[in-house]
Amino acid sequence: MEIFIQIAQFVLAISILVILHEYGHFLPARLFGIKVEKFFLFFDVKFALFKKKIGDTVYGIGWLPLGGYVKIAGMVDESMDKEQMAQPAKPWEFRSKPAWQRLIVMIGGVTVNVLLSWFIYSAMFVYYGDTYIPANKLHNGIEVNEAGKALGFENGDQILEIDGIPVKRFDKWLRMNILLGDDAKVLRDGKELSFVLDDLGKKEVLQDTTGTSFISASSSSYVGFVQEGSLADKLGLESGSEIVSINGTNTKNWNDVLDGIVAAKGDSIQLSYIKNGSEQKAKGFLETNGSLGVKSEIAFDEYSVLEAIPAGWTEMTTTLVNQVRQFKLIFNRKTEGYKQVKGPIGIVEMMSPTWNWEAFWGFTAMFSVWLAFVNILPIPALDGGHVMFLLYEMISGKAPSEKTLERGQIVGFVIVMGLMVVVFGNDIWNLIKGYF
Repeated sequence: MEIFIQIAQFVLAISILVILHEYGHFLPARLFGIKVEKFFLFFDVKFALFKKKIGDTVYGIGWLPLGGYVKIAGMVDESMDKEQMAQPAKPWEFRSKPAWQRLIVMIGGVTVNVLLSWFIYSAMFVYYGDTYIPANKLHNGIEVNEAGKALGFENGDQILEIDGIPVKRFDKWLRMNILLGDDAKVLRDGKELSFVLDDLGKKEVLQDTTGTSFISASSSSYVGFVQEGSLADKLGLESGSEIVSINGTNTKNWNDVLDGIVAAKGDSIQLSYIKNGSEQKAKGFLETNGSLGVKSEIAFDEYSVLEAIPAGWTEMTTTLVNQVRQFKLIFNRKTEGYKQVKGPIGIVEMMSPTWNWEAFWGFTAMFSVWLAFVNILPIPALDGGHVMFLLYEMISGKAPSEKTLERGQIVGFVIVMGLMVVVFGNDIWNLIKGYF
């Protein structure tokens, strides 16, 4: 059942992205009076699962889920319709329009992907807020597995800097910054220590199959938030208090605190905690369906709509920059990051095994800006290839010949198909290895 949920989430996300990307081409084309012959989700090689003609356009769903397309009249594209191109240009064809209009049509899909990613991230900040652990609140430092130790970290370290940049938050980007970084500075046993983030250590992290993170925040029993009027508030706890024990059982981390609270429900609860440097004790009754009213030292930032707009843009650009920076690992022979490149099969395995809307929209936003970047690369057969030829035309005042465009389309198609074969092959190989 889990695999079906993962596939469903992936297909839904890709369908949303493809439809909106292609609509980004479709809308300006229609606004400029260009005929759009087809608008398809997925590819209809030989046949389509569904199609219906409305006006001049055939809308449909193909059977090959590798993207989608719009077929614009009078344009050299993947259809390689030489018969149409051999006819005299019609006023409603792409090739009859000014270069600036054609350029807008070609960048329309990428523009929609960028705007969609920005919108989703902004909406998520408004709806979910932003949760993270302030680096200065990691009283117990970090926990690392064997792969993390290979990088040079030790249990209990406080991470101070990565590449000379202070670490202020323990969040989803910290691990990525470590893998992309060159050196780190930590506080270990009261002393500052700097070391190189070795490529061989990164290789061990990338190939780690233990299922645990190479670095994680070591949870502490410090209180980050006390609900006003709650039992904890009445017992004198404050933000920054350290819960030492619950009903005589020592609490070394937040999991111990949670276990102690659950065990005390429907009965009396006695807390021993340190506040302002002194140990104090307090006792109360915890209702069966009640709550102590405390949270760990996880920071939570709320956003208004106006605050979420720039925050969403920053999140989108940070996501894109880190995705591009990953090529540093992929093309490094020592880290062998290329072995971790994932295609559709690998991505499906990364999806949540349960339906998680927050994770779903986070993935959709991330993948949307990534598709924008990939599509704008100056490779014929991609949007960026068409943009490259159009910019050449606008600068030189002379359009490339149709023969040049056709050859470029073929070369680009071979490059894209070759990359897909490599990615799919890597997915399949990793899948096979998982059974042995």
